[in-house]
Amino acid sequence: MRFGANDEKLNKIRESVLKVTKGWDRQEVRTLVAETINEIIEPLIYSEALELIDHHLAEGDEVWLVSMAPSEIVEPFAELLGITGAIASRAKIDADGKFTGEMEFFAQGENKAVAMRELAERRGIDLDQSFAYSDSESDIPMLEAVGHAYAVNPDRTLTKLAHDKEWPILGFSHPVRAHDRSKSHTPFLISAVVIGVAALLGRTQMHRR
Repeated sequence: MRFGANDEKLNKIRESVLKVTKGWDRQEVRTLVAETINEIIEPLIYSEALELIDHHLAEGDEVWLVSMAPSEIVEPFAELLGITGAIASRAKIDADGKFTGEMEFFAQGENKAVAMRELAERRGIDLDQSFAYSDSESDIPMLEAVGHAYAVNPDRTLTKLAHDKEWPILGFSHPVRAHDRSKSHTPFLISAVVIGVAALLGRTQMHRR
């Protein structure tokens, strides 16, 4: 929020995290996430996001969390939300189950769009009938990969592009806990989902092969 999320800054974050976590045990990290997710991550969910998740699920849509954050955090978060699954960054793991300090897959920029297309191919999802939501210019390739893009609490660059492309611009302002899944009174027309630099891919009228 303070410094933006362009590719250069996110690459610096990636390298810093890889350096710090080199040698850490992956299972210990997963255990730490499981112990802290309710107290640290969960309160950062918007009620408008939960409403939109529930809407897509009620429509029979698949809902995927797409984030540059590591899978050790994103996957349990997706499970907490009760959604279909997640696309996330994956660090390399050695034979002893420890982080090597290298990246296997970085879910950032164009890589998000590539991963989404691969997922769509595997699951018979029509991306032209899919929805994507983001707050960051770094997610422009992801937004351009679907037929229905939404800018949510967007940064300056994404705001300008959304105006140029006539993408709806939505605002979220009511953080809640994930377990407090009572329906908000926010109309669906101003609903979307964004969590940090994460995004959700919804599915509507998608056809399986």
